Amino acid sequence: MDSAISSASNITASINYIPMLNGTNFKTWHENFQIVLGVMDLDLALRVSSPTPLTDESSSDEKRDFERWEKSNRMCLMIIKKAIPEAFRGTISETIKTAKEFLEEIKNRFAKNEKSKTSTLLANLISMRYKGNGNIREYIMEMSHLASKLRAHKLYLSEDLLVHLVLISLPTQFSQFKVSYNCQKETWSLNELISHCVQEEERLKQEKIESAHLTGTSKDKGKKRKKDKEAAEVPYQKKQHKEKNVDGCFFCGAAGHKKKQCSNYYA
Repeated sequence: MDSAISSASNITASINYIPMLNGTNFKTWHENFQIVLGVMDLDLALRVSSPTPLTDESSSDEKRDFERWEKSNRMCLMIIKKAIPEAFRGTISETIKTAKEFLEEIKNRFAKNEKSKTSTLLANLISMRYKGNGNIREYIMEMSHLASKLRAHKLYLSEDLLVHLVLISLPTQFSQFKVSYNCQKETWSLNELISHCVQEEERLKQEKIESAHLTGTSKDKGKKRKKDKEAAEVPYQKKQHKEKNVDGCFFCGAAGHKKKQCSNYYA
């Protein structure tokens, strides 16, 4: 009894792994559906066409195979219907009796337009631009991933073309790097391009750090010279002030009398 309950729980958990189908998730729904049926060993009806109906002369092997296929087909139909909107179930023709045909009908109604998807992927690939966020390796791998998605849509981009698309997408800081590549006879593979781009980005970073350090050092020297000049001017100004008043009163600063003769001092 406990074993049966556990088995039923596992089946329910597996079926719940399939998301409810809607207008935007057909690909994910279809992938999860195939995984679940494959793990449960129920996908026979999706892989094999309907066998010949049994007759009185059918062998025991033919009867066994037919029963396996029939069970798989029945279970597949039940799971499909549970994973699609209730309103959609009644729109499928009742003449469809196999899970394979049922799934094909769903695909025709829910699958996205492949041409539109291809155009979107290609536009995204061509419009990509590296913004210099410090991880050029991931950026190139992302472009490569888009190219692999296009291959799944039967649009194949050569590795040479992908290398040129990457170079075109790099910012002006890589201008010297791009000129260097265009001037050489050899072509790079994608992995070689990644390696060279990483090295170039590190070189640009180091160059930027050194430039900032040089600028900071120049500013510090300028401030020090200004400070030394100001410090040198203070004693000179004091000396000038004293020299100016050497014939006058050291107390009130007036000319014509000395400190010991100053009435203000005695007051």
